Amino acid sequence: MPDFSKFPLRIFGAALAAALVTAACRTTPDTAPPAPEPVVTPQPAPKPPPAPPPVPEAAVPATQVTAPLKGSHLRRGLWAELPGWQDDDPAAAWDAFLTSCGTLKNQTAWQAVCRDAMAAPRPDRAAARRFFESNFTPYQLLQADGRAEGLATGYYEPLLRGSRKATPRHRYPVYGVPDDLVTLDLPDFGLEGREPRLRGRVEGRRVVPYFERAQIEAGRAAVKGREIAWVDDPVELFFLQIQGSGRIDLEEGGVLRVGFADHNGHPYRSIGRLLIDRGELPAERASMQGIKAWAQRNPDKLREVLDYNPRYIFFRELPAGLGGPLGAQGVPLTARRSIAADPRYVPLGAPVFLATTWPLSSRPLQQLMLAQDTGSAIRGPVRADFFWGYGDDAGREAGRMKQSLRMWLLLPHGYPLNGR
Repeated sequence: MPDFSKFPLRIFGAALAAALVTAACRTTPDTAPPAPEPVVTPQPAPKPPPAPPPVPEAAVPATQVTAPLKGSHLRRGLWAELPGWQDDDPAAAWDAFLTSCGTLKNQTAWQAVCRDAMAAPRPDRAAARRFFESNFTPYQLLQADGRAEGLATGYYEPLLRGSRKATPRHRYPVYGVPDDLVTLDLPDFGLEGREPRLRGRVEGRRVVPYFERAQIEAGRAAVKGREIAWVDDPVELFFLQIQGSGRIDLEEGGVLRVGFADHNGHPYRSIGRLLIDRGELPAERASMQGIKAWAQRNPDKLREVLDYNPRYIFFRELPAGLGGPLGAQGVPLTARRSIAADPRYVPLGAPVFLATTWPLSSRPLQQLMLAQDTGSAIRGPVRADFFWGYGDDAGREAGRMKQSLRMWLLLPHGYPLNGR
């Protein structure tokens, strides 16, 4: 990374401000990438009844004051409104909740409830339900126009085949963060933009946008020597970047776990939508599985289609003993109990009750989840990316999930809300 101490402050600040103003609309949040957006017709979620009138802890300060949450997108509700709440087993989400408490316990609004949960014996179904009902208030999440319906998609942890060194079979590198990638926090310079954090590189006295996917693949970025591993399939590598984490079955033996480290600052663009628009795939087949099948039939078109998405993800090696991939909260995700949500509306680590349906069906999927991750395409108050877990079965469900959704955010009693 460049040594900014060598830049005169007034020169660097002026050049930076100019570069950021033009780059602000080209970047996405500092988050794990989203799951692929399979283009299928959303399935209706069941209608609610009429509303009555042991993991490593993230490095956080010992005590944090909880920032007030914007309340305009929330409607205070009753537990009786949550469809399927009595049918779910909240004890199945208990371990995920304790994992969240590993960091939430340092925030003032969460201290008491997390202290009580961490001191309590492991609850059964009924005891877990009583705990949440006694300690939390449910708030229904609403769109800006007051609608309660949103969108649920899915993601998972894939398995790739690879090697620690390049071989004739393993030719596609999984890169760590390049040395010339610069992260810029707008508030540090008294600036505001669509996104608070941008990525770029230094070119002379200017900070310019970082290289796009096609340029990185062509070797223009400082990625040589940053290879973590090599894999045997460029399409699987592309979807590893979309999922944000995964495992690599090494030819030398053992399994390497990798997770999101950073990105190049460019927006995500759906290649599924591109293939639909070009008439290459019908909408109902533009899932992850459908795109992979298309790639096998069209190797000559593949590079150009992949490069349509300028966003590029860089990885880091993760400890082998983690219970799951690390989410944006800094804790391992739990299969079928963790989601990615928009942290502008849902605090990281908070319990959330989802009312949606299983992929490509009207079968209810209604259960307590933990908002432990974020995603660049997960935008808006009623939006969730459902973490299905690891392996082919999880990938099948994740790849075809695009369902109608309603969400309830569970907040400790007295949680500070602006405008409430």
